[in-house]
This record gives sequence, structure tokens and C-alpha cells, in this order.
Amino acid sequence: MKKLPRLRRLKKEQAPAARITNETVAEHRERILAGGRRFKYPVQYARHKLVFNTIIISIAALIFIMAFVWWQLYPVQNSSDFFYRITRVVPLPVASIDGEAVPYSNYLVGYRSQAHYLEFKEGVNLQAADSKSQLDYIKRKAMDDAIADAYAAKIARANQIRITDQELNDAMVRQRQSRDGTASEETYGAIIRDHFNWTLQEAREVTSRKLLRQNVSYAIDANATKDRDAIVAKLQTEKDFDKVAAAIGGSGTAKIEPGVRQFVPRNNQDGGLAAMAATLQKGQISNAFKSTSGDGYYIVKLLDVDNDSRISYAYLKIPLTEFTSRLSKAKAENKVSEYITIPAIKVAPITAQ
Repeated sequence: MKKLPRLRRLKKEQAPAARITNETVAEHRERILAGGRRFKYPVQYARHKLVFNTIIISIAALIFIMAFVWWQLYPVQNSSDFFYRITRVVPLPVASIDGEAVPYSNYLVGYRSQAHYLEFKEGVNLQAADSKSQLDYIKRKAMDDAIADAYAAKIARANQIRITDQELNDAMVRQRQSRDGTASEETYGAIIRDHFNWTLQEAREVTSRKLLRQNVSYAIDANATKDRDAIVAKLQTEKDFDKVAAAIGGSGTAKIEPGVRQFVPRNNQDGGLAAMAATLQKGQISNAFKSTSGDGYYIVKLLDVDNDSRISYAYLKIPLTEFTSRLSKAKAENKVSEYITIPAIKVAPITAQ
């Protein structure tokens, strides 16, 4: 008799559902939807929380990556291929001069090339303790070079100074020239890869920056232009280069420099001086021209020819000083900020040329 209530409940639970009619269909639909909502909303709330957590984790990961990259590049000064490639993609600064950012990649491309040469061509163990001074020296040299390039770029923008594609192409061809002729682009690419760990694109970028600095140096140096014109006028009456240099004078780094080079190859790599002298007749004096090395104006006089293969010539050099003077002034006025620490080197060790 005690089981009867249980049987009644079971029969009640197993009772057939009420019949659905046109009058009750709305009620049944609402009942079904209500039963589904208890499954829908918890999932919806979980999805929102999942998206929120994903955003938080992504931001935290990004901050961590940025902090790690900063730590490796600035305090640690990691110059590996991986971090160098990061600086090629992300325009991170390594210093600034007069408000102009110095790209970290420009510093690294110089430092890494010299370090590569020391290790693989000079056989220097860069991990040894006695190599630290050499590494510090080439770091300093690469930093100064990158700062000078950035300062030249700033002046170039202000004065609308540019280099043309033809100038750059000609400079790249000159780099492929040697006493044995002109190397192919493939051979040149293999050489710079072997010596400096550069690609052709990196070599082209470095050359472009150096050409721009040269163009800036020539464009802003009014004193050198004045001395050049004075020497050209003096040569109308005086052919002795030593006397002309003494008459024009100059002091310090701006002093006019006469000199003679005895029997060098016609294609001697000397900034274009031998190539210019080779176009002259014996005793003939050239017009003033810019050296391809960018260190000043030159005037040459052909002195002698040895069997059409070697030549002797005299030269007058009108040095460029204005750009170096402005750069030194910017440093003296504390307009240069460096974001990595490089120890000062008092004596320059032997490094790659």
C-alpha cells in the first residue's frame, strides 16, 4: 500500500503532453524558448568573458614583447640577425641629433659589418676579453657615422639637397671597379657578403647615405667654394701648385694641401684624381672637380706618363670643413643624445679598413 503514491507520481509524469492546437501553439512555443534560454545566456556570458580575457592576454603579451625587445637592444645591445631585422622593420632610434632621430638599423649595419670583418677576415675572437676594446671602438665609429648621416639628412631636407638615381648607380659601379677591371654585380655581391655580411640592397643604402652626406658637405661649404674659385683664378698666372697653395693659405683643417703622386695606375682608387689626370696632356692642368670620396675639391696636373700604364700627377686639395664644424658644434652644445652606452676609447685599436 505504501507504493501507491509513487505509482501515482510516475503515472502523472508519464501522462501524455497536452494536445497542441491553434489556440495553444503560442503557449507551447514560449515554453520551448524559455527552456532554451537557460542554455543560451550562460554561453553568451562565457563568450564575452573569453573575448575580454583574450584581449587582456594579447595586450600583456605585446607589452612583454616590447619590453623584451627594448631590453635586448638598449641595455644588452644585442646585435644578432634577429634583432637587426627588427630594427629594419620597426624604426627604432639609437640616438638623436638636433631633433633628428638616428635609426638603430643604420648603427647596426655599420657595427655588424666591422665586427664580421674582424671575426672572419682578421681571425679576431670577439668573445675574448681582450677584444672588448676593439668592439667598443667599432661601436663608437658606427655610432658617430650613423649620427653624421642623420645630421646630413636633416640638413638635406632643409636645403632640398638630394641625390639622383644616376649618381647612386655611378657610385655603385665605381665600387665594383678595381685595378683588374670592373667586377660583375654577382661577384661584387659575393665579395661584400663575404667581407661585410651585406646584401646588395644594404650596400646600396649605405652608399646612398654617404653620397647624400657628400652632397650636403659640398653644398653648405661656402669657404671651400670661395677658396676653389680663388685658386682657379690664381692658376691663370701661377702654375706652381706649391706657390698657389701658399698664396691662398688657409689654416687648420681648411688649409690648402698640395701634393704629388708618383707613377700610380691610371685607374688608381684615389677619389678620381688619377682618372682625371689620365685625361690630360703632360703639363696640362684640370678644372676644379669634386672627388668621388667626398673629401673636397681637387685640381690636378699631369706630370709624367710611364708606358701608358702609369702616371704621375700633382694636385691641390681644397678641403671641406663646414659640415664637420656644424656637427662638432651640435655635439658641443649637447644637441646629441645617445640611447645606448658605449665606453670611451682613448687609443684606437687596429680594426677593419
